[in-house]
Amino acid sequence: MVNSSESESAVSCHKKVVLGQLGKVHGIKGWLKLTSFTNPPENILDYLTLQAEIDNRWQILEIDGFRQQPNGFVVHIKGYDDPETSRQLTGIRLAVNNDLLPVLDKGSYYWHELVGMKVINQHGHEFGRVNSLLETGANDVLVVTPTTESIDARERLIPYVADIIIDNIDSKARLIRVNWEADYLE
Repeated sequence: MVNSSESESAVSCHKKVVLGQLGKVHGIKGWLKLTSFTNPPENILDYLTLQAEIDNRWQILEIDGFRQQPNGFVVHIKGYDDPETSRQLTGIRLAVNNDLLPVLDKGSYYWHELVGMKVINQHGHEFGRVNSLLETGANDVLVVTPTTESIDARERLIPYVADIIIDNIDSKARLIRVNWEADYLE
């Protein structure tokens, strides 16, 4: 674990993307369960140096060992060698700087890039903002929560189907235009 003020300032100036969360202590050597938010889940292990907000300060944590278990992963964090010290990391979310993620092809987006974007339909009706996304197997789904500027107070689940339902995404304007009727499923 690096605990210098230089590394704190280096990790605090970039936008963070949460990739996973540490769970309960596993065993007597301080290993911890790891829940990965990446797809596929093992992609989190591409980042063995991660950032964690501990006591309102960003700190660097290094994974120096990992094992796949039937229900996910267990990891060992450098410097946390017994259950008592590791227990303080339970529930800590692990992040990386946004600029460390692989660059996607044009027209592809990470989920965190879509969250917060305004959603309007082909008639200019505002539905709200993307609150989260759901993975359904067939396609991802935008969970759109209404705002004070929305056409109504309905939450909408809009399938993310490029070029059919998703008409255009303007990253700079933070706007998603969809082919979706305001009264769909009323």
